Amino acid sequence: MIHRNDTVRVIAGKERGKTGKVLRVIRKKDRALVEKVNFVKRHLKPGTPGTPQGGIIEREAPVPLSNLQLICPKCDKAMRPGVVRLETGARVRVCSECGEQID
Repeated sequence: MIHRNDTVRVIAGKERGKTGKVLRVIRKKDRALVEKVNFVKRHLKPGTPGTPQGGIIEREAPVPLSNLQLICPKCDKAMRPGVVRLETGARVRVCSECGEQID
């Protein structure tokens, strides 16, 4: 489970090995927008709102969630998080490497 503001590493595709912060998660499409990863060029016509003269803009495109792994803030390793229930009934993510709570 990947959430907004998590630090992730890309494990597959042309951007393999890059790390970045998750800006947005698109659950319906199983994708996430990661900061400074997977740039695409978008050609805009003149008169488009926000860019009156038009031109070519570079921006991030969504990456499939299956190509991302969460990085543990404590041990700094890429891993797939486990889920544990606390005594209060709340579910929290834990690092599968060091056992530290992520949430």
